[in-house]
Amino acid sequence: MENWIGVGVWIVMGAVIALIVRIVIKRPEETPGHVPVLMLLGAFGAVVGGMLGVGIFEFEEPLALSAGGMGSALAFSVFMSALYRWGIRGLI
Repeated sequence: MENWIGVGVWIVMGAVIALIVRIVIKRPEETPGHVPVLMLLGAFGAVVGGMLGVGIFEFEEPLALSAGGMGSALAFSVFMSALYRWGIRGLI
């Protein structure tokens, strides 16, 4: 049960980080409708990064709410959100 709570924390954290990235990286041509996509990408990045972090950094007791899982979820969520906001979105 504790791991599912951790995954839920990753999802919420990824969505919030995506909104923060939206505020930090300004785009001159702002079109409506990209906020849900950005939040989904942030949540997806947090879940993937959290799973990778738990798999790589936590050997003895793999818990989702560990330092490795949370740190990797944060880093990968920022990466995915910033990549979409800064680079790939200009191609779409």
